[in-house]
Amino acid sequence: MSRIEEADVVIIGGGITAAMVAEKLTEEHDVDVIIVEAGTHSSPFDDRFAHRQRYMDYGENPWPDDHIEDQYADGIMSRSMVVGGQALHWGGTTPRYTPEDFRHHSMFGIHQDWPVDYETMDPYYQEAEERIGIAGEQGPEPLDPRGAPYPMPAVPLSWTLERLREWVNEAGVPTWSNPVSKNTVPWRGRNVCQRCDTCNVCPTGAKYTPEFSFQQMLAAGRIRLHPRTIIRRLELADGSDQIHAAVGRSYDDPETDVIYRAKTFVLAAGYTWSPHLLLLSAQGRFSEGLANSSGCVGRYMAGHRNVGAMVDLPMRLLPGMFFGHSLISKYFQRPTAAGGPGLPNGFMRHDFRVWESTAARGPRLRDEAGSLLLGDDLMADWRTRTATGTARLRGYYDIIPDRDSRVSLHASQRNRFGDPLPQLDFRDAPVSRDLRGATEASISALFERLAAAAGGTVTRTFADETQDHPGGGCRMGDDASDSVVDSWGRTHDHDNLFVVGAPTMVSGGCNNGTLTFSALSLRSAEEIGREYPAHATP
Repeated sequence: MSRIEEADVVIIGGGITAAMVAEKLTEEHDVDVIIVEAGTHSSPFDDRFAHRQRYMDYGENPWPDDHIEDQYADGIMSRSMVVGGQALHWGGTTPRYTPEDFRHHSMFGIHQDWPVDYETMDPYYQEAEERIGIAGEQGPEPLDPRGAPYPMPAVPLSWTLERLREWVNEAGVPTWSNPVSKNTVPWRGRNVCQRCDTCNVCPTGAKYTPEFSFQQMLAAGRIRLHPRTIIRRLELADGSDQIHAAVGRSYDDPETDVIYRAKTFVLAAGYTWSPHLLLLSAQGRFSEGLANSSGCVGRYMAGHRNVGAMVDLPMRLLPGMFFGHSLISKYFQRPTAAGGPGLPNGFMRHDFRVWESTAARGPRLRDEAGSLLLGDDLMADWRTRTATGTARLRGYYDIIPDRDSRVSLHASQRNRFGDPLPQLDFRDAPVSRDLRGATEASISALFERLAAAAGGTVTRTFADETQDHPGGGCRMGDDASDSVVDSWGRTHDHDNLFVVGAPTMVSGGCNNGTLTFSALSLRSAEEIGREYPAHATP
């Protein structure tokens, strides 16, 4: 059995990139759009305060039904499959990439350049910041270039963050308020941030999550949203390289094929599930997967690792107002910019972040010797230990992805429909693998230098084994022989199939890439929109 759904544009995936594409398309063009999402709705806004309370009281997941039990992958960072995607859970950090991220080969002689540069992306960054609602302050001009101001003023720094900024800046590292998707003024119908410090489940709506965009578009009749429907394969038209249909199953009617037909198909399912679907859809002359004549589908998976530290400082701090906020610096992301630190030890780029902390500064019932502390003894111990403060430092460092850093089809694991599940294997290219130890040592030495500048000490240093904020798997490029899509996200092999968002990224940068792939998605939407009539001007 089967049923057919038709539209001008079918978007597969219901996260932040789908929201950006659908919002721009339906705002600017007369176009019929269906969004198909495998997951369901989770935690409607009116329920979030109650879900937040249970999260705080009992540690419950504040996002019920945010994943599908048999849709998983070995090596995946997050199993989130839900209307709104992984941006339901995000902390809302939204720095831009720097010009260097787009020019690895031109500037450093390694890897390859993206087919777009920072100047090309600047207006799309600005548009993404306007649509999402970003609060921030521009850093020093050589380090933080931008063509226009942030849409909203930065989230205010706490007294403690102000003291930490003074310390780090005096030590020679310029820092400023980290840009975030949290309103400091009312924005597009959402409230102002109250700094209640549960950003993973914002009870006020101040933090942007994609379902706000979906709700607005649904209320205006601009989109159709089909949740709980998993697309299992894309099908080519007979005798053509164009995509003819996307075939899926609804979890509410698992025996019936749902066949989506459209003029344009947009794959917005994220860094794992987008290349996975292309591999699942192997057929005809594309025996290794659709859009895969280059052999690059699922390859060059990118990300970055972090090195962190806890620092004891001989200064009285008053932490606890807003742990979710932080300072940021791009000083080490732009090593060859005017006034930058240079590259004395080879290719090493990383961001730098500072948070307030209460590590080893909370009240306790026993001292180091194990003696019981009660009443005045407890308070005296607490006052003594809070006479000095702590801070948390972290640097995400740039990793060049290897060709064999990839998503592939698992040999034995399958979902309920019998489809092979993905597996992920992240690998550094030789230039990053060979420098890994030196890079992590360099970042650790920075932490030691900063601590010493204040007369403090590093109490703990840690390095992550995993790659965070992944992307790639359908990387963009001008050369169809070593990329999957062009700079607009259009696949080289199928002119009516676009891949948008994180999978198209060429490298993982030194910070959260959400704003970057949101901007790339808006650029893709601009190209998709050329096929459809613009809304008539009143």
